[in-house]
Amino acid sequence: MTNLKIYNFMGLRKVAAIFSAVLLIASVASLSSKGLVLGLDFSGGTQIEVGYEQPADVGAIRQQLEGAGFEGPVVIQYGSETDVLIRLQGKPELGLSEKVYDVLEDGSEAVELRRVDFVGPQIGEELREDGGLGMLTALAVVMLYVAIRFQLKFAIGAVLALAHDVVITLGFFSIVGLEFDLTVLAAILAVVGYSLNDTIVVSDRIRENFRKIRKATPVEVINESLSQTLWRTINTSITTMLVLLALYFIGGELIHNFAVALIVGVGIGTYSSIYVAATVMLALKVDREDLLEPVEGELVDDLP
Repeated sequence: MTNLKIYNFMGLRKVAAIFSAVLLIASVASLSSKGLVLGLDFSGGTQIEVGYEQPADVGAIRQQLEGAGFEGPVVIQYGSETDVLIRLQGKPELGLSEKVYDVLEDGSEAVELRRVDFVGPQIGEELREDGGLGMLTALAVVMLYVAIRFQLKFAIGAVLALAHDVVITLGFFSIVGLEFDLTVLAAILAVVGYSLNDTIVVSDRIRENFRKIRKATPVEVINESLSQTLWRTINTSITTMLVLLALYFIGGELIHNFAVALIVGVGIGTYSSIYVAATVMLALKVDREDLLEPVEGELVDDLP
């Protein structure tokens, strides 16, 4: 006998469905109306690295550039307090780095121009298309893998849960207005992997319990399976969140948005592993006949 407490997760599935619908509608509406604030990687522009002898004041540097007529410069510390990375969006201009250097050189501190990178609009568009294609390919491979390992209903639930996580994370960036660049895209792909791992663990337990608990209803089997994996899910999420919060607060501005994307994605991914994937399975009427292995000498349909 087990003393495991069984929680009625599926009793709240309608509430969870409404919650997910609200988040998805808000995300899609924001993505449709506002879109994403594309970073230099996707929109094209110029990236300039400069070095100072003393710790640099990024706020003052930003004001210098804005006062000189540069629109929306992104100024962050890069590697150390004396290294600064300046990002200017728009079509790269000939002599732009010299103009920036002249503006910064007018300040009281000595400045050294170290590196200049240009990203053309065509390259940015190719990166955007390749990133979207990579995301769709990842979801297709996930669906194929889960369908082969488990069953098609499990695969549909897993892919919809992953799509749910991706859309809401993108929607968060659109609503808040945070810059979306290659580091954020990498974070979203990492969220897909994290959420998939959690969903696979839950799905494996559901399949095992469908085969062991032959007289229980699908709702009872799923509730017991989720209860059995609950603490594993919570512990994994908490330890992951601690690392991500450390990255957010002390990792520096360069990976700030990367950490934000992972924090939002891991949080919503933990929720979707419990509710979205399982709720979709129930909506598709998953039952033990989908997963039971025939017992020698009897037909599955004849089982009580």
